[in-house]
Amino acid sequence: MVLDHELDQAKEILGAGGVVALPTETVYGLAAMIDNEAGIRRIFAIKERPFFDPLIVHISDLEQKKQVISDWPEIAEFLAKKFWPGPFTMVLPKHP
Repeated sequence: MVLDHELDQAKEILGAGGVVALPTETVYGLAAMIDNEAGIRRIFAIKERPFFDPLIVHISDLEQKKQVISDWPEIAEFLAKKFWPGPFTMVLPKHP
């Protein structure tokens, strides 16, 4: 069970460009704020992952898509409204 102070600590770390570990359905993942290049670079360094290898981006609502996606076709809008929130993934072109 995650406690409020742990969430506050994670928010502080993320806000400062840091990286946090979090559980997923199958493994622990590393997370950083998508709009913080230092945090993203830290994930690549920690994982010793080449920078051209893509990362998964999670958004909290459809409005946030404007920050990360360069082209949002009508079918993506339909699918997002039908299946989100939920375990549904779309692969779309990234925003620069």
